[in-house]
Parts: sequence; C-alpha cells; structure tokens
Amino acid sequence: MIPYSRRKNGGFTIIELMIVITIIMILMTIAAGRYEQSVLRAKEAALHQDLFVMRQAIQNYTLDKNAAPQSLDDLVNAKYMREVPTDPMTREKDWDTETSDLVFSTDQTTTGISDVHSRSGKSSPFENTPYNTW
Repeated sequence: MIPYSRRKNGGFTIIELMIVITIIMILMTIAAGRYEQSVLRAKEAALHQDLFVMRQAIQNYTLDKNAAPQSLDDLVNAKYMREVPTDPMTREKDWDTETSDLVFSTDQTTTGISDVHSRSGKSSPFENTPYNTW
C-alpha cells in the first residue's frame, strides 16, 4: 500500500480551488470598478466635446446671420450642425439653453441663445462640479 503523501492525485483540493476563485473574484471586482470609471470619463469627454461644438455653432451662426439663434433647431436647419447631439449624461436631446443680450458683433440685430448646458443635476466625481455648470 502506498502512503498518502506519495499517492498521485489527478485533481485539485477544495482549498486550492477556493483560493483561485477568491483571487479571480478580487481581480474582477477591481476591473469592474475601473471599467465604470472609464465609461464615466468617456461620457464626460463626449459632453465637453458636444458643448464645445454647439457653442462654436451658436457663435458662428450669430456672426454669419447677424442674429442669434432662437433654438438649437435653427442651427440644424441652417446646416451649422447635422443634428442636435444627445446629452451623454441624461441620454436625451434636452439641452438647457441660455438666452442673453450678449452681442457678438456690432451688426447683430437680435439676441437669442448665447450658451448651452447639460440638464443633468449630477456632479462630476473627477472635477467636483455639476454637469449643468459646464
């Protein structure tokens, strides 16, 4: 009879399997947290880009037409934007437009939209500022 210590077992013990499963679970937890952060950073980058493009379109429309747009649809109809982008934070096309008496040129005849913001009430965990103030 072969002593227990010299026997060749073809499998793993329960302890070995539990250790491997625990290590895998820890790594998956870390990866999931990092993935969520990268998704949020991508949404914030998209929001910054969308706001920049819409603000440029508002300014260009106002300078070209000597009148500020009355809605974001005016920018689409005049071909300054292909379409009104979807807010990555709210997943809607519900931008908060700011109307003011700001004049971009001396030839400007009417006022209208001067700025645009997200309607999301949430705050960025990376910049510690509300999205609707960007």
